[in-house]
Amino acid sequence: MRKTEKIYSEHAPKAIGPYSQGIKAGEYVFVSGQLPIDPKTDQLISGDIEAMTHKVIDHLEAILASAHLTLEHVVKTDVFLKDLAQFPAFNRTYGERFNHSPPPARQTIQVAKLPLDSPIEISCIAYRPKNH
Repeated sequence: MRKTEKIYSEHAPKAIGPYSQGIKAGEYVFVSGQLPIDPKTDQLISGDIEAMTHKVIDHLEAILASAHLTLEHVVKTDVFLKDLAQFPAFNRTYGERFNHSPPPARQTIQVAKLPLDSPIEISCIAYRPKNH
């Protein structure tokens, strides 16, 4: 039987369904898709795609910190945007936050709808070597 551990941060929104914010499985941490939600109000923040991208990455960072990891441990992200016309602005902000080398692998997909009608959602996979 595989052994997993739930990862949780009070500095990120609570799960809005039957899932965990993150799961540690061996040397990997899988972080569920994060929305630009204010954890204090449970509401989407207002602002442009740059502000929303920063908020989502803040949540990823908080959940990773609960597992003693940083954005530099991220090896893969999945990005969902409602409007790929916002890709250039999103990409600049993403590049500011994931500014280490090499950056994580990534896919960016345009979707018709996201939970709470959010314009963006990002999930990630982080790798923690055994000697970490």
